[in-house]
Amino acid sequence: MTSPAGSPDTGRDTRPAATSVGTDRRRRGPAFARSLTVKVALTYLVLRAVSALLLVLASRDQDVMLDWTGPTVEPIDMTVLWDGSWYRNVALQGYPDPLPVDQTTGRVTQNAWAFYPLFPLLARMLMAATGLGFPVVASTLALVAGLGASILMARLLAEKVGDRVALGAVAVWAAFPASVSLQLAYTESLAMLVLCALLWALVRRSWGMVAGLSLLLGLTRPIAVPVVLVVAVSVLLLWRRRRQQNVTRGELLAALAALGTSAVGAVLWPLIAWQVTGSRSAYTDTMAAWRAGGEITPLKPWLGMSQWAFRDFDGAAVYGPVGLAALVTTIVVLTCGPWATRLGPELRVWCLAYPAYLAFVLDPFTSIFRYALPLFPLLVVVLGGGWLDRVARHLAVRVGFLVVAGTVGQAAWIWKLLVYHPPSDYPP
Repeated sequence: MTSPAGSPDTGRDTRPAATSVGTDRRRRGPAFARSLTVKVALTYLVLRAVSALLLVLASRDQDVMLDWTGPTVEPIDMTVLWDGSWYRNVALQGYPDPLPVDQTTGRVTQNAWAFYPLFPLLARMLMAATGLGFPVVASTLALVAGLGASILMARLLAEKVGDRVALGAVAVWAAFPASVSLQLAYTESLAMLVLCALLWALVRRSWGMVAGLSLLLGLTRPIAVPVVLVVAVSVLLLWRRRRQQNVTRGELLAALAALGTSAVGAVLWPLIAWQVTGSRSAYTDTMAAWRAGGEITPLKPWLGMSQWAFRDFDGAAVYGPVGLAALVTTIVVLTCGPWATRLGPELRVWCLAYPAYLAFVLDPFTSIFRYALPLFPLLVVVLGGGWLDRVARHLAVRVGFLVVAGTVGQAAWIWKLLVYHPPSDYPP
């Protein structure tokens, strides 16, 4: 592919990356965008077909789990395990009021308020419209939402780093070990759809869309808090560049309104839980029921998990913190170095704010792999496509290797976390 502007696909460019890539894509017009969309859709669906095959094979090794699979095990039953069973309960029964409480300790027990409502609400509406059961409807909804997310992700990234790198990043993302959750009865795919749309709107300074999508994200998955910081940085940059970019007073007010709305989106679901149950701490008490010790403790669980991960090594008390520090350093270096310049400030801030948020609110365990899916911009850096004045070398080789490695990891993830053999495995 040849471009007079010198896009990332062809060579060096003396102009700023965002300007050259964006201008080049606009010059090539809608047909070019359609071509990228078709390639991304085919790539995503092929990789989801591979995941579906792995689920079918895994279902043959699955023992009956009455609460999840019923008296027999069908491949579709693999889509409603773990969190999927909670979303099914929400779709069929709604949320508990009052909150369930352990009679011995007086603490709130695990319940549906930990699971955000948009996905099960949409599934319930589709079940009513089609007459189909939750496993079919929810897995299809997740699959379609993931397809939309992959297309928006590619369009967002292509305007910054070019279509080849964007397509490669989507391929690696769609083959990630935990990417099978994009076709389970989970919220990952729907949250990725809303998140990619929100980041794209933010980059384009479509403040009304940013506001609306922030509220939507606040009902989709608990990842809206770091978005507030990303929007705040974007608004700050808009203010600092207002004279150079001829920013109007109206746009500044719209940006501030979007910032305020994103803050509302970050606390929307806890506020709804409070309103419905009458308990101000309904959401946090519910989330604490999943935490070690029954309370949310920032940062400390990560240290404990790092020590557990190195438990088989001599000196694990030392290796654990070292490994944790290495993880933090890797994320910071990948995000802040010159190799990430093309991502732009919004995506770079997201790649820092989101992991920091996880460190404060999440106990790292098996779910951490699913939580890594929103860090898709870092794949551009790994593929070498984030430099301002360099092309991504050996792109096809890198993408191919990471897709194969991700698929192998995905098989291991499925057999480790989705295949159970009672009574030794949880749940009993």
